[in-house]
Amino acid sequence: MRHVDETTGQIADLLMQVTRRIRASSTAELAPVGLTHAQSRALRIVARADGPIRMTDIAHGLGIVPRAATTVVDALEEAALVRRGADSADRRATVVSLTAKGRRLRERLAEARLRAAESVVGELSATDQQELHRLLSAISGKGAL
Repeated sequence: MRHVDETTGQIADLLMQVTRRIRASSTAELAPVGLTHAQSRALRIVARADGPIRMTDIAHGLGIVPRAATTVVDALEEAALVRRGADSADRRATVVSLTAKGRRLRERLAEARLRAAESVVGELSATDQQELHRLLSAISGKGAL
């Protein structure tokens, strides 16, 4: 059992190292744009939505409380990357959608994110990348992305 505990700990350490490498690379890409990681993630959540998305859904996607999501969206709106509007199904709810500027930046960020990931997993064969994807999907709690 001790071997399993050591291996499990080593896996956790390796995952943290890989995460730090990806984050450092993406931080370098985000710095010139002036976005935080949370703002970049929120932009990605809005871009993936099929139409305008509710603030509560953005908060859920970020894993934060709605009040904190408001601060993130405020910054994106101030930068003219998103716009707010009333939800046509519930006028009390606020929805968020990308602006044209937000779409262009999202595309740039998606390319930067791919470069960051490539810098980490690019040395793996296609088969190893698929296996890594399968394993990470299995333990992420979200299934395949």
